[in-house]
Amino acid sequence: MSRRTDFLHFALPLIEKEELREVEDTLRSGWITSGPKVKRFEEEFADYVGTRHAVAVNSCTAAMHLSLDAIGLKSGDIVFTTPYTFAATAEVVRYFKARPVFVDIDPETFNMDPQKLEQTILKTGLGKDNKAAMRAVIPVHIAGLPCELDAIHAIARRYGLKVIEDAAHALPARYKGALIGGLSDLTCFSFYATKTLTTAEGGMICTADGELADRCRIMSLHGVSRDAWKRYSCEGSWFYEITEPGFKYNMTDISAALGLQQLRKCGRMLQMRQEIAGRYTAAFSDLPEIEAPRVSGDNQHAWHLYIIRLNLDRLSCGRNEFIEQLKEEKIGTSVHFIPLHLHPYYRQKYGYVPHDFPAAYELYNRVVSLPIYPAMSGRDVDDVIDAVRRVAKQNRKTPAISSRAHI
Repeated sequence: MSRRTDFLHFALPLIEKEELREVEDTLRSGWITSGPKVKRFEEEFADYVGTRHAVAVNSCTAAMHLSLDAIGLKSGDIVFTTPYTFAATAEVVRYFKARPVFVDIDPETFNMDPQKLEQTILKTGLGKDNKAAMRAVIPVHIAGLPCELDAIHAIARRYGLKVIEDAAHALPARYKGALIGGLSDLTCFSFYATKTLTTAEGGMICTADGELADRCRIMSLHGVSRDAWKRYSCEGSWFYEITEPGFKYNMTDISAALGLQQLRKCGRMLQMRQEIAGRYTAAFSDLPEIEAPRVSGDNQHAWHLYIIRLNLDRLSCGRNEFIEQLKEEKIGTSVHFIPLHLHPYYRQKYGYVPHDFPAAYELYNRVVSLPIYPAMSGRDVDDVIDAVRRVAKQNRKTPAISSRAHI
């Protein structure tokens, strides 16, 4: 098969006529910031994932920041999370001058290892008699594969921790049949441009706790009293009160217009991702140089990412060179993630070295994320498969020949 002549982007959103019409309707309405479409989006999203409250914000980072504020995180407190994640998961903890304590991952799933979570809690030296400083755990559903929430919830109950899920990758993932979004104290979603559902930029906080939801909602818009956006409508009043020094984290109706239409397509877009993942897995099954992602039979993977692991002992090149060769084949890729403990800030602040979290470090050195998104054509998928197979085979190590003389 002939090679690509144009570059295949790593990720692109699927924007169709329905989204264009909804956004145009918003623009023509004259109400383009937080308004009735944000309210509708919140209600429909809460109903979709099966929770009582949803608060729309302008990013998943904002969602996690507001969630930590809502549980009362303070300076000096501890939040347990994984180093195998994007910057936002831990940086929001530092906004409070609190400490993110990292827990290594299960190398099979890339997610937080519950056994290591409890070991890490005990290693902090606080134990059960001093729970005040240990406030929360933030598990991350890497690539869209749900974490072992039952085990994490059980540990959280034992040590009095709130569970705030970083579900940036996890729509519409299911844990034991239930959609992620209604299973923990708070769940935070991302609607960034590469996600299954996009609002360009955006996020959502989901919770069954009305008090937590109210706090998040008020703090998302300068600490202004609830439903302050109505002051410019016939239902509202010019009068408002500042209850707390809040933030500017609100979602706009333009973003919500995208979200409303994307939500209706969530199942179809998941099916398209599943089909691409299935094709990849089948196509790479005979390559000893590559390990495909593992999927649990109990859970539904959201397939936000398709991460292959390179068996470097079978390759004559390293991971970085493998990526460069795919780039020469006109295939866009990425790496998810550079573990946080490898970054200068965390090395300098906490003295981390690479092997402090050996599972995260070992995986990082051999992972490649391949394109997987509904806007890909069948030919695009074929091109990725052909390029990966070609690069793997041309870098295949020749088995060493024994130097023994044959008798």
